[in-house]
Amino acid sequence: MARGPTEADRQARAFTWSATRWGRLTPEPGGYAQGMTKPVVIVVGAGPGIGAAVARRFGRAGYSPALIARSPGKLEALGKQLQSEGFTTGWTAVDVTDGPALATAVERFGGFSGSVQHLHFNPFAYTAKDALTLTADELLGDLRTGVASLLTAVQAARPFMPAGARVTVTGGSAADRPSPQVASLGVQKAALRNLVVALDAALAPDDIRAMSLTVAGTVKEGTPFDPAYIADAIYEAGQTDSDFWDTEIRFTGRE
Repeated sequence: MARGPTEADRQARAFTWSATRWGRLTPEPGGYAQGMTKPVVIVVGAGPGIGAAVARRFGRAGYSPALIARSPGKLEALGKQLQSEGFTTGWTAVDVTDGPALATAVERFGGFSGSVQHLHFNPFAYTAKDALTLTADELLGDLRTGVASLLTAVQAARPFMPAGARVTVTGGSAADRPSPQVASLGVQKAALRNLVVALDAALAPDDIRAMSLTVAGTVKEGTPFDPAYIADAIYEAGQTDSDFWDTEIRFTGRE
């Protein structure tokens, strides 16, 4: 009896690669190309700011960026822009709160390339409500976006991560100085930092490390908190040897 497409089939068909550099990923499980020679960095939450800057920074270091974000149009535009800059780039549009879809996307990146050397996590939810107007369901939804999806992404990437692989996370000063008008953001960033510590402890025996970069300022181009400067700090943190590893680094801006 004929069957309709599964969720995995739909995700595979939505999975887009550069036709000239990586080729289009086929939907069949055995159809992955093998033998990628460049290391791969998966950027979860690849928007036009920090996410794009991280992809570019790692691309300049010889990595192939693999982008995940929610908006198909904006993501494709970013992917094609990175390709035009000479970076081997792939992307797939996924709502990170859809756990199975996010895991499938990460696994397909790993299966296509053979390994995942770096995963950077950037999503957060911005709900402009104070603690008396924010509902419990809204808070839990924001935590699913800004915290729980990190767990999904790392668990999906783990089978493809060799010794020396790294997980980095965009943290924020809201973890220490939350804004009363955006109550859920501080909860997200504090929980995210704690989750990173737990992930690092679980991954460290295999020489895979996790850390968060706490951005202690407002992200804006042309300022000490330019996304490119933040991306530099994330890249440099990821190159740190395990003997000197810190699970949190504060970024206080660069002149």
